[in-house]
Amino acid sequence: MTDVFRPQPPAPGDLVAWPDSFGTRFVAFVDTEEEFDWSKPLARENRSVAAVAALPAAHARFAAAGVPLALMVDHPIATDPRAIDLIAPLLTGGTSVGTQLHPWVNPPFDEALTPANSFVGNLPRALEEAKLRALTDAITTAFGTRPTAYRAGRYGLGPASFDLLAAHGYRLDSSMRPGFDYASEGGPDFSALGNHAFRAGGIAELPLTTVFTGAARSAGMPLYRAAGAIPKGRAVLARSGLLQRIPLTPEGIPVREALEAIRVAIGEGVRVLSFAFHSPSLAAGHTPYVKDEADLAAFWYWWDKVLAELDRLGAKAAGLDDVIAAAGGVGGPGRT
Repeated sequence: MTDVFRPQPPAPGDLVAWPDSFGTRFVAFVDTEEEFDWSKPLARENRSVAAVAALPAAHARFAAAGVPLALMVDHPIATDPRAIDLIAPLLTGGTSVGTQLHPWVNPPFDEALTPANSFVGNLPRALEEAKLRALTDAITTAFGTRPTAYRAGRYGLGPASFDLLAAHGYRLDSSMRPGFDYASEGGPDFSALGNHAFRAGGIAELPLTTVFTGAARSAGMPLYRAAGAIPKGRAVLARSGLLQRIPLTPEGIPVREALEAIRVAIGEGVRVLSFAFHSPSLAAGHTPYVKDEADLAAFWYWWDKVLAELDRLGAKAAGLDDVIAAAGGVGGPGRT
């Protein structure tokens, strides 16, 4: 069985010291990827990218609100001529492409297609690097710029990932999801981590913001983990208003809960909030979160309310280049 990757909290000296002038910011990540049936096992042949046709209109809507998008592109997108033609004109005003590695659809295909191997950090180092190189080269060819921001599909970092990313010119990772433990599926365990950005192996890590809300939120992950061992324990905590785990995403998170999570994160001093959703959710019928047009309308209502609250709280949008520059290099201005 694969050893579980369990990153530990960063040392105080490894926390990113954002410049005062940077203020409080947020990033809107879009996992720009193929469509697949979320209820079925992953398959190499799932390479349709029809839903990317909805991306230009979504980009225009975000751009009108002054929000650049961080388009984390995977191999089916980066090698599809129509997807490339749709995305390339969007790369203005701070919107940029990063890398998202889905190993099951990313060559070379030298591994068995198993749940554990869907977390790229579980693969042998040489194979993880070969997949990273193939995708980095494909994105560079497709869009004429070498990506410097990365996300592992299924949040599947491993012990070699940061060294490989640094060796291939990456400067930012956004794969860690605080408060989530994927060990039962063979993936990493991020339950020890918080939401503050930090440096690891020469890479700036910007976690996907997840906060605990409720009257018992100070108990955080230990209480949430203990409740998970009791049938319906977490549901009871949530219904009672004691404790709820809220990632910043429109997918499966009611807007009222997201607004409270934003207030908690900013109140806890998180300087860069990280939002994320999957590009197939921009069209009805491709994800469990946007099954029909009513769900799609709710998706956009969610963003309208969230962007208004961020504006009220003084949190400004940032693109990938903004965040990388403010985080600084090793020993640079973003280093304490």
